[in-house]
Amino acid sequence: MATKIRLQRHGRKGYAYYHIVVADSRAKRDGRFIERLGSYNPNTNPASIDLNFERALYWLNAGAQPTDTARTILSREGVLLKKHLEGGVKKGAFDEATAERRFNAWKESKAKALESVKTKENEAKAEAKKARLAEEVNINKAKAEALAAKLAAKRAAEEEAKAAEAATEETAEAEAPAEA
Repeated sequence: MATKIRLQRHGRKGYAYYHIVVADSRAKRDGRFIERLGSYNPNTNPASIDLNFERALYWLNAGAQPTDTARTILSREGVLLKKHLEGGVKKGAFDEATAERRFNAWKESKAKALESVKTKENEAKAEAKKARLAEEVNINKAKAEALAAKLAAKRAAEEEAKAAEAATEETAEAEAPAEA
């Protein structure tokens, strides 16, 4: 039986996530499978992958062929590298300790790279937040200045109206005693 490591689509329209499964190559994409190895969610940044490493390695060694996308996922998680290193140990190119040391060094470099990406993303978010806050502060200052100018104009108009009213009253008082 020809087995494949492939993705089964789940989720709703426009928001898919996938199960990583081992299935007979003749089975439908979302149909019957032999074993579920993990899940892949491309909707997060970076994409989240939950994979049973040991079982994926077992199925690769048993002859299961990954699809292109599954191969990329397995490569990213280090399953293909581990298989490659085990092949080197079997051929006698190096010993088990060297293979394990190489794999751990690769994992650490991968973790550092992922951490730097996350750090840069968080810093970019913080900078964007600061920029939005500064822009909002400037907008609020402009609104406050416009409101203060409007209130000052209103007060000036009220004072002019009071002054004009007082002037008309004074002229009316000045004219009234003169007529009497």
